[in-house]
Amino acid sequence: MTQSTPATRGLHRRTLAGAAVGALGAAGAVGATGAAGPAAAEQPFRAVAQRGRVPRPNILVILADDLGAADLGVYGSPNIETPNLDRLAASGLRFTDGYSAGAVCSPTRFALYTGRHPGRTPGGLQEPIAAPAPTAGIPPEHPTLASLLRAQGYATSMVGKWHGGFLPWFSPLKSGWDYFYGNYSGGLDYFSKLYAKDGYDLWEGEQQVKDPRYYTDILTEKAVDVVRRNARQSRPWLFNLNFTTPHWPWEGRGDKAVSDEITAKVQAGVPRALFHDDGGSLEKYTEMVESLDRSIGRVLDELRRTGQDRDTIVLFQSDNGGERFSYNWPFTGNKASVNEGGIRVPMIVSWPGRIGKRQVSDVPVYTTDWTATFLELAGAEPDPAYPLDGTSLVPHLFRGREVPERDLFWRTRTMRALRRGELKYLRTPDGVDHLYDLGADQREQADLAKRRPADLAALRSAWESVNATLLPYPA
Repeated sequence: MTQSTPATRGLHRRTLAGAAVGALGAAGAVGATGAAGPAAAEQPFRAVAQRGRVPRPNILVILADDLGAADLGVYGSPNIETPNLDRLAASGLRFTDGYSAGAVCSPTRFALYTGRHPGRTPGGLQEPIAAPAPTAGIPPEHPTLASLLRAQGYATSMVGKWHGGFLPWFSPLKSGWDYFYGNYSGGLDYFSKLYAKDGYDLWEGEQQVKDPRYYTDILTEKAVDVVRRNARQSRPWLFNLNFTTPHWPWEGRGDKAVSDEITAKVQAGVPRALFHDDGGSLEKYTEMVESLDRSIGRVLDELRRTGQDRDTIVLFQSDNGGERFSYNWPFTGNKASVNEGGIRVPMIVSWPGRIGKRQVSDVPVYTTDWTATFLELAGAEPDPAYPLDGTSLVPHLFRGREVPERDLFWRTRTMRALRRGELKYLRTPDGVDHLYDLGADQREQADLAKRRPADLAALRSAWESVNATLLPYPA
């Protein structure tokens, strides 16, 4: 059954005609990597006919950190080569209108882990969490994707960036994950593992571990170990793999000398030393993204080698929009903004035999939708005391039903946004309200606020209704 909505009817106008990110030229790039040959073009999404109940899958969620909307070959990058992620897209479904729930790191992770808007917990008001505090994290009593799936018999693992609060108050082990190896902070040096002057940040569970190697390589090695361990057990599993790549500092595998210089500044208390404001380049950023792609390729190869790929649904996305060296065309804004460039992200889902190959969809999809989707696939019910904000995509992906009409909501301390259909309401930091038709103007340049005041008022009212249910920002 083919999805028939204004969004998919617009595919030929926007996606397949080449006006949006990742059009037919990018589809050709998929073929060029060996997925199906250069003539293999993406087709609009169509659900594979399913008989009976969809079986409970293993769930692999891979997050990149600050990856731009067009930083992958399959999304139209002119310079960066990502054959493994392009191949993942060719094996399943690529979204052109995939959105993160937050404009920076930790709010999106809160949304993914809890299935709820970041502003429903005090820790989610941090944009992002920067230092240890007893209220800056996911409360251990709050149900999470991991805790709800573990109650259904899933083994749960996380490797990489947690960013859901610091010890001693918060950790993945306190929130439903059986195994954790990675960092608690939002950004750390790739070699020294420092996130602050006295903040060494490499842990196995809640115990510090020492490893001076390049962080992306360490995470890749641990991820492959988790995939192998999962293959030896009879239980289904959830595996959250959260790379810090390509988040600053701008360091590749051969940049130990750069790391030493940055680490010395961090230890001396130099403000913003890790932000690496005086370093980086397009070439270095390209190197980091291509390193990420190779690492993900190793993990996916191990999934296939161990025979788990056909029983596993894989989601790949970035936690928010790109940063300084990212390629966000055609969008405006980047990380920390709720313009499209700050929240529109690469998003790919694959499940061989259950989701068709080389497909593309411009149905808007949001972080919390995946939480609801994975819970339904696993047969887990959300806690009624903590209602979800996302919509399960199971009926859409596996039965071809339309995704219900709903609003997508964003809030930061200085900006606000709401998308309804093709219309987007945006308030910029200067307090001015704007209205854009994303179907005609993905770049958010033609402000319709004065021409369509009734639409502006309706979307602003909808935003305020959701906002009234959230916690206020502290003064």
